[in-house]
Amino acid sequence: MITLAKKLKQQHAQQAGGASDDSCGRRVSIRDKLLVKEVQEMELNTPKSCKVHFEDPNKLNQFSLTITPDDGFYAGGKYKFSIDVPEEYNMVPPTVRCNTRIWHPNITEDGEVCLSLLRTNSIDSMGWAPTRHLKDVIWGLNSLFSDLLNFDDPLNVEAAEHYERDKESFKHKVRDYIQRYAKR
Repeated sequence: MITLAKKLKQQHAQQAGGASDDSCGRRVSIRDKLLVKEVQEMELNTPKSCKVHFEDPNKLNQFSLTITPDDGFYAGGKYKFSIDVPEEYNMVPPTVRCNTRIWHPNITEDGEVCLSLLRTNSIDSMGWAPTRHLKDVIWGLNSLFSDLLNFDDPLNVEAAEHYERDKESFKHKVRDYIQRYAKR
């Protein structure tokens, strides 16, 4: 992160002197400028059950998020998500994938995530907008394990139907998945 911040300062200094590129000969994108600010904000406003990790601190557009819910169906599990912020950010939402196999109505076993704020076109007006930030994505993903857990509009229809059919069996399957794939 520090390296990108230094690049932004160098670019600002060079622009003041008439140059338009950074020391590497590349422009710093609008996305990267936004990410410097948003990553700092995100790190200050992350739920206690979430941990953000940057594999490469110079690539703020790719990071992982680990969520360890304290209560509810998914308590005791550790769920890892990969987040990729496209060049068109903040006009386009980040791409999110769950890397931990899970039995969840809003997350498929293949890792697709159903969260309104990640949709560019959402009928409930809760979709992505340029006013949203990475911290909103983190809080939204965290809420999929509590108050945003939605059995009425599922992505994983089989999991939602399982819950409706037999809640106790659903709980056992979730616990089994935690033991197999998400153990802390």
